Amino acid sequence: MFEKGDEEHSPFELCIKCAKSVIQSKIISSNKDLMAVIFYATTKEKNQGDFKNCYIVQNLDQPGADQVLQLENFLTDDPDNFAADYGHSNTFSLSDALWLCSSVFSNCTQKLGFKRIMLFTNNDCPHENQLKKQTIAKVEDLHHSGISIELMHMNKPGGEIFNYDAFYKDVLIVDDDESVHIADPAARFEELLSRVRIKEYKKRTLSRVSFSFGGALEMAVGVYNLVRTCTKPPAVKLYKKTNEEVKTVTQTFLRDTAEVLMPQDMKKMQTYATKQICFEPEEITQIKKFDDPGVKLLGFKPKSSLKKMHHVRPAQFLYPDETQIKGSTTLFTALLKKCLQRDVVAICRFTARQNQPPRIVALVPQEEELDEHQVQVAPPGFHVIFMPYADDFRNLKFEEGVPRASTEQIDKAKSIVKKLRFTFSPEGMENPSLQQHYVNVEAMALDRDQPDDINDSASPDDEMIDKRAGKMISEFSEMVFPEGYVPGAKRKAPAAARVKPDLTELNMEEEARAGRLMKLTVPILKEFVKTNRIPCAGTKKADLVQAVTDHFA
Repeated sequence: MFEKGDEEHSPFELCIKCAKSVIQSKIISSNKDLMAVIFYATTKEKNQGDFKNCYIVQNLDQPGADQVLQLENFLTDDPDNFAADYGHSNTFSLSDALWLCSSVFSNCTQKLGFKRIMLFTNNDCPHENQLKKQTIAKVEDLHHSGISIELMHMNKPGGEIFNYDAFYKDVLIVDDDESVHIADPAARFEELLSRVRIKEYKKRTLSRVSFSFGGALEMAVGVYNLVRTCTKPPAVKLYKKTNEEVKTVTQTFLRDTAEVLMPQDMKKMQTYATKQICFEPEEITQIKKFDDPGVKLLGFKPKSSLKKMHHVRPAQFLYPDETQIKGSTTLFTALLKKCLQRDVVAICRFTARQNQPPRIVALVPQEEELDEHQVQVAPPGFHVIFMPYADDFRNLKFEEGVPRASTEQIDKAKSIVKKLRFTFSPEGMENPSLQQHYVNVEAMALDRDQPDDINDSASPDDEMIDKRAGKMISEFSEMVFPEGYVPGAKRKAPAAARVKPDLTELNMEEEARAGRLMKLTVPILKEFVKTNRIPCAGTKKADLVQAVTDHFA
C-alpha cells in the first residue's frame, strides 16, 4: 500500500486523500452523517473488542475539522512514522476487520438510516481456505444485518492488475438494484474519488408506486431525483449571550380579542363573486384527492414529438422495484428495450403521492452506459419528463414591423457561433457562489489564515473568445449597431404621459353587483373611489374592491 512504483501517489495516500475529500464533502452537504476510519493489517491494535491487527483511527462520529486535520497529517508524515505508530502485518484476518466494523455500528447510540463499509485495498487475494470461509460467513452476516460492503480496489505496485475473481468474487454480495458490472481497479485519485462519490449516498426513492398497463397487468417502480438544486444551508439563530440555539414558535391570534387560535379553530376561505366560501380541512382533503399514487399508461408517441418547450421542471427517474412486486424487473426491462428499439416515449398519467394532483408525463427511455473503466455512467431506466397542460401554454403576440436581420448579418452570426462551439457538461461546472461560501467556512473551521482560491468554471474565457472570434465580433457589431452606439450606455426612455382613466362608459354599480370588480384595473378603481369620495382602508386592489362593494351595498 505504501509503494509508489511509477505513480505520483502510493495507494495508501490515495485512500487518505479520498477519505479526507469525502469528510470535507460530508461537512458541507450531510453533516448529520457519521463516519469512521479503521486501519486493518496493522501490528498494533486499538479497538473495544480486542480484535487483532485492527486500529480505529477515527471512531464513528459526525465529520469535523479535527478529522480533516488528522488525515492531512498522514499525507505529510514520513512513511517510517506509520510503521512505528501502527506497523504492518501479514497475519491479519479480514473477517475480524469486518466484525469490528459491525460492532462499531452496533455500539452507536444514534439511529442509522443505512450502514455501509467502503473497503480500500490493492490485495486481490488476502486469504485462502479457512480464513476465506470465515470472511464469506461474516459478509453474509453483515448482509442480513443491513450492512453493505463496497470494494474500492486499486492496482498493485508496478501496474499489476487487480484480479477480482481471485477472492472477492466469491466473498462480496451484490444487491439486486446494483450494477452487475465490476469496475476496473483505480489507478488515479480522480478515478477512486469518482467511484467513492457514486457509492457515497444510498439510493433513496422519492416514492414507490405501481405502474399500471391497464387491467390486471402492473409492476412496481421507484421514483428518483437525478438533479436537485443545491443551496446554502439555512442560517441558525443563536442567543447572543450564550450562543445557544433558539427555537422559533409561531402563534396565530384573533385580531379582535387577541385569543390564541389552535389549528382546529381555523378554516380556509376563498372569495368567489364577493362571497366568502369557507372549507373544512376534510373538504380540502377531498377536493385535492384525484387518484391513488401510481403511473398509468395512456399510450406511446414517437420520440420526435417531444419538444424542448415542453420542459416545465427537472425530470425524475423510474427504476424497477423488485421488493414490492416480483417480476417487475423483467417487465420493466422488456418495456425499456422495446421503447429503445422503436424510438418511442410512453405517455402516462402520474400521481406521485396522496392528495397530489395528477400530471401528464412522457417516459423517455435511457440505455445503460459504462465508461472505459466499466463504471456505470448512466443507469438503465426512464426519465420522467413532466408535460404542460393546455392551461399552461401562453399565447404571446409579438409586434409586427420590427427591424429584421439581413442575410449578411445572419451569416456573420452563424460564423461566430461555429467559432465559439465547445464541449459542455453541467457536471464539470460548480456553483461559484456555493464554492466561495464553503471555502470561507472551511478556512474558519480549520483555523487557516486565508481561504483557498476557487476555480470559477462558469466564468467565460475572454482570451480564448477574443482569439477565436474577436475580429468577427467586431465586424458583427459594426454591421448591427448604428454609428456612435456606445455599448453599455443606458438609453433614457421618454416619459410616458399620464392618462386619466375614463369612467364615462363604465357602469360601476352594474360591475359591482355582477361581481366583476376584480377584473378592473387598480387605476380605474382608485379614480372611482377618489371621484366619489369613498372611504377606503388601503390602496391595494382588494381594499379598493371592498370599498366599492360596500358603497353599493
